[in-house]
Amino acid sequence: MRILCCVKRVPAPGARINVTADGLAVDAAHLGFTTSPHEECGVEEAVQIAERTGGEVTVLTLGPAEAAEQLRYAASVGAHHGVLVQTDGAAWDPQRTARALTSAIEALEKSEGAFDLILFGNESADSGGFQVGVRVCYALGRPIVNGIKGIEIDGSTLRARREIDGGFEVYELAMPAALGVKEGINLPRYPTMRGRLASKKLAITTLEIDAEAGGQAMVRLHRPTETLSQTTILGHGPEAAPAVVDVLEELGVL
Repeated sequence: MRILCCVKRVPAPGARINVTADGLAVDAAHLGFTTSPHEECGVEEAVQIAERTGGEVTVLTLGPAEAAEQLRYAASVGAHHGVLVQTDGAAWDPQRTARALTSAIEALEKSEGAFDLILFGNESADSGGFQVGVRVCYALGRPIVNGIKGIEIDGSTLRARREIDGGFEVYELAMPAALGVKEGINLPRYPTMRGRLASKKLAITTLEIDAEAGGQAMVRLHRPTETLSQTTILGHGPEAAPAVVDVLEELGVL
């Protein structure tokens, strides 16, 4: 079974995000980068499926040369191949990204055969557009279901489970197909020392693919004003009780 997992290099979640003076880009001078969390779970799910079925996992990303770091990390946890669609690092709109990924997937399948399953993250951690995977699959003519929290493979058919209020929806798709997975579908493993060493030897295939920009254009990035919170110590021991009562009265609890 051949599985492709598309991932994105994003600023580490929780990091302080600064914007450049012109408001058109993120200042990455002091940022750490990682794989978008939904897609990290996608890599883990792909590796688990490959381990059960004896298949192979290819990880594909679009970004600057530094994005090879995310491909090597995927290899350290069990992925077999890495493909980088290299850009100059500028932010691409979802339409342009989807067109480039579609061209890359078509090129890979032309030379190596069709992928049985393509996994995307439900949405990226930085832009949160929810549309690249859908656009790619529409161009490829393949079914896709997003929001997936469980996958079962039965021959040439897969069942995908999506969580809803009070239960789950279950979808049955004939492969080749694609899914957008959500964080929580699994618990991603940590790379072993052996895996990290092996990832350094990963032969990364680099593709140079340009694509026509879409109709979306960024005007500027806005960083919300920080709100500072302050902790007030009301007292220690029994002597703090009157102050606590006063606060409860102010809140209308008493």
